[in-house]
This record gives sequence, C-alpha cells and structure tokens, in this order.
Amino acid sequence: MKELITAIVRSLVDKPEEVQIKEVIGEHAHVLELRVAKEDLGKVIGKGGAHASAIRTLMAATSGKEKKRYILEIIEY
Repeated sequence: MKELITAIVRSLVDKPEEVQIKEVIGEHAHVLELRVAKEDLGKVIGKGGAHASAIRTLMAATSGKEKKRYILEIIEY
C-alpha cells in the first residue's frame, strides 16, 4: 500500500524527493502519514479535496484484498 501511495503522490507534486510516508500499525487499522513540501500540499489535496478523496478510494479498494483497514493522514510540515 505504501508503495502505491508513494507512486501516486510523487506523480502529482513538484518536489517528489520530499514525499515521505510513515506507516503506523494499529490494532484495527494502519495509518499512513503523508508528508509533502508545503507548496505541494494543495496539489495532493486537490480542489475540494478531490485528489485526496480519490487516493483514499484507491486505498479502500486495495485494502479489501488485504483485509486490512488503511487511513490516510496528510500532514503539513
């Protein structure tokens, strides 16, 4: 999952080298903490949250196969 989200986000931003994803494994869910450069934050979220919503939809579709729950948190530096 982490590799999928990294590939998607790096294609959206201007500074792909600053994309960081940290996976926090919990009892009921895995949280992916996404960090990007401050100027790329809007590109990842998208207009009205469209990009973030689409990424979360892909995560939900993929997580069904793995039988795990993933949560995406976009964190600003």
